Order: sequence, then C-alpha cells, then structure tokens
Amino acid sequence: MIFHLALVSDWEQAQGAGEYRMSTLGRTLDEEGFIHASADLAQAEGVARRFYLDVTEPLVLLAVDESLLGSPVKFEVPEGTTEAFPHIYGPIPTAAVTTATPFTPGV
Repeated sequence: MIFHLALVSDWEQAQGAGEYRMSTLGRTLDEEGFIHASADLAQAEGVARRFYLDVTEPLVLLAVDESLLGSPVKFEVPEGTTEAFPHIYGPIPTAAVTTATPFTPGV
C-alpha cells in the first residue's frame, strides 16, 4: 500500500472519470511526469507538514493498492533529500484506491 494526498475536489473529479491524474498541488501527471506518493503514513504526514499546511480546501488521504495500478512505481530520492518516495508513472485507476480518508495536515 502506498499513499497520496489529494484535494477532495480532485478526487471527486477522478471518481467520475475513473482515474486520478493529479501529481501534486496544482500540477497534473502530464505536467510532472509521475504522481507523487508516500511509502507509509509517517511519510505522508511529513509531506503534509511541508507542503499542505496552507491548503484550505478539504483533503483526503488515498490508500493505493500498487498491485491494481497497471503503471510502474519507482522509489526515487528527490533532489535535496535523503528519503526515497514512490512515484507512480501513470494515472491511478479509482479501483486501485482502497480508502479515501479525510485528512487534516498537522493534526
């Protein structure tokens, strides 16, 4: 299981389309080349503290079953960090999302 923070509005749009295509805040899969994800809940919480504290729109934490993705997942270390993060190189089918839990950064 890997995790992805999403705006509720983006997740709702994905449910209608059958796939999720946002990479990160304000950037799509097509713009970024992959979808940012976290390896575990602790990593997702760290991402939320670093990048999502000022977001006022409701968020959900998507739990993604890697075996249902149909796209490669590569663990990569972003520049300036020492921590490896899973990057999903394709859209997330909504069927691969096992839960979408309301999420508040810093709580």
